[in-house]
Amino acid sequence: MSLKIAMLGTRGLPASFGGVEHHVEQIGARLVERGHEVTVYSQSRYGDGEPLTEHLGMRVVTMPTVPVRGFEALCHSALSTVHGLFRGHDVFHYHAVGPGLLSPLARFGSRGAVVQTVHGLDADRAKWGGGARSVLNAATWLSARVPDTTITVSQALADHYAARYERACEYVPNGVNMKPRRHPQHIRDAYGLSGRDYFLFVGRLVPEKRPDLLLKAFAQVKTDKKLVLVGGSSHTDEYVAELRALAAQDPRVIMPGYLYGDVLDELFTNAAGFVQPSALEGLPLTLLEAMGSGLPVVVSDIDPHLEIVGRDRAGARVFRDGDLTGLADALRKVAQDTATEKASSVAMRDSVLSVYDWSACVDALEGVYETAVHSTRRQRRRRNSNVHQLHRVNHHLAGARCDEAIHA
Repeated sequence: MSLKIAMLGTRGLPASFGGVEHHVEQIGARLVERGHEVTVYSQSRYGDGEPLTEHLGMRVVTMPTVPVRGFEALCHSALSTVHGLFRGHDVFHYHAVGPGLLSPLARFGSRGAVVQTVHGLDADRAKWGGGARSVLNAATWLSARVPDTTITVSQALADHYAARYERACEYVPNGVNMKPRRHPQHIRDAYGLSGRDYFLFVGRLVPEKRPDLLLKAFAQVKTDKKLVLVGGSSHTDEYVAELRALAAQDPRVIMPGYLYGDVLDELFTNAAGFVQPSALEGLPLTLLEAMGSGLPVVVSDIDPHLEIVGRDRAGARVFRDGDLTGLADALRKVAQDTATEKASSVAMRDSVLSVYDWSACVDALEGVYETAVHSTRRQRRRRNSNVHQLHRVNHHLAGARCDEAIHA
């Protein structure tokens, strides 16, 4: 069954930073290859060049938004939803919690099925103030009530929705693409890195990802390896300034800002280890990409990380969330025996690639879409039948009253 699918909640395409953007790019392109019509709604402030109208077979519709922290996604979702109401979409697929605030409009104002993917518990992110957090809490409640189907990218999130909201969610994990090994050319010229001589962190520089903890732990590790923190502010300029002040105390730390494409791939495929010290995640694509590239990883013991890496062992070092000493110890283990850690991580690579597969993800999505669409159409037919029967009863009663009036 070929479907018309609207993707809402992403900043835009092509994907640069942000897990949601990469997720939508990967699944959208594959859905198009399978004969579906995919429309992705993009923010007007996304990207540097002219807005795209097509990307990897997907139609890209650019809609405006407001440059106000906490309201960009909400405003964009509202305008995108209104635009989509008149385009005959079979499926409105909302991504992330905040944009789903507009899902009731699609649910009751269109003939399409509503699907929402929860990528993380956005209300728990430290950057939000009280007002924004209240809105996101309301959006989280709606995500468990309004969509025909709610999807989570991790089993931990599915368990949370079952316990907190008594909502049974479809668990559809992200996929991963193995990165081919790249010669360390740009990173040598730009940062003096020759390969296997640095630890890598990739992500938005926000408190819940704990780059501050990483900087403090790395300062305690005696090694000639460097630490590269790739990423930048996400409405967290003051926090980033604090990180840069910490980094300035250690000449081994490199903070290049956001990096994309070939340069980022060079960093991924030549690192001695990848570090993910987060206190909050959904199912992190960066960790999957690191493990899919055969990198040793160091992660905090939050549920989404353990879901991927399992237990602590060579190639996958796990430390207690927030434990500075534990993180420093894990970094030392990787730094002191890089060869053993690398051999173990390469051995784990195939199992990660087999479990976290984009084709399997799209297989599951197609099943979700078809079930939701069939259910929505049955409900609509039932509703139309009930309305028709009500009209017939009213017509019969009106005729009876008319006969009574004639014979009176």
